[in-house]
Amino acid sequence: SLLKTTRQQYHQRIAQVLEAQFPETAEAQPELLAHHYIEAGLIEQSVAYWYKAGQRANERSAHAEAINHLRTGLVLLQALPETQERTQREVDMLIALGASLLATKGYAAPEVGQTYTRARQLCEHLEDPYQLFPVVRGLHIYYHVRAELQMAHTLGEQLLSLAQQAQDSAMLVAAHRALGTTLFWLGAVASAHTHFTQGVALYDP
Repeated sequence: SLLKTTRQQYHQRIAQVLEAQFPETAEAQPELLAHHYIEAGLIEQSVAYWYKAGQRANERSAHAEAINHLRTGLVLLQALPETQERTQREVDMLIALGASLLATKGYAAPEVGQTYTRARQLCEHLEDPYQLFPVVRGLHIYYHVRAELQMAHTLGEQLLSLAQQAQDSAMLVAAHRALGTTLFWLGAVASAHTHFTQGVALYDP
């Protein structure tokens, strides 16, 4: 029965009180704050909490919940101005969504390919190997399991290039494993062995 503006003010106040006075609730139930912020008409804050809710659900392997939270946030995100920050947020949310889709739909599901392809398109505007690496890795898995091995091989080489650019040992291990696995199924066993050997040499138990 309240006027819309009054309702929005109450929702905003509730969200702010939860943040300020009940941080444990905000941490444990970010979807609650996401709801209040969207009801308050504050899209940017709501998107941030939907992303956090998706991450929390992923950590609990509650992938169906994570997918719902992240898709809600991605829809809301489109209402924000096109900025570098929005692009960054969308890529982060797509990476998280891709992980949950891999777990629930399977590595070769069309939704997995669509999600990582969209993220890769957005990454063209972001020059960050750490951001691009999980996107390309998701696509590599997708094409590898679908037995589209030439595409998987190309993506594996890109993974190695990104890992070398970052000089990150964990990324290098993952890249050598990805490339080695695809080369093995392509029948290039000697090359696969070389990548596996390099990966093992970098691995730190």
